[in-house]
Amino acid sequence: MAIKMRVLCTPGKKKLVAMTQMIKQEFDLSINAADVIPPAYSCDKERLVVLAVTCKGSLKDDVRLFITELNKNRTANVALMIDGNADGDAYVRSLLEIAGTKVYPETLYINGGSLFNSKITDQEKTEILAWVNKCIESI
Repeated sequence: MAIKMRVLCTPGKKKLVAMTQMIKQEFDLSINAADVIPPAYSCDKERLVVLAVTCKGSLKDDVRLFITELNKNRTANVALMIDGNADGDAYVRSLLEIAGTKVYPETLYINGGSLFNSKITDQEKTEILAWVNKCIESI
């Protein structure tokens, strides 16, 4: 199934980068579809952007600015994978609502690991891929 989709993560945690690469590989996305926030290539008319964000309440300015610029010209839908708590989720959702893009209602809470841990368990892989499939089916 071909879909114009990007998977982006906040920099700093190897596990989040590994998750974005796993999704890119699983869905056979284009070469620049997995990146950190802000990405090297801007989002342009994406069908879905999956954001894997470490957020325990506030965000770095460059990440916050990128999220507030995700309007309908850049992406039709955004899905959130949050390494943090419900407050972080609510904060990111409020930024996306201001931008005016549609946000998938179900947030996937993930464990972003430590600075050096990039190991994704089989259970995490199964949960992440099932969630992404649900996101795709909903659009």
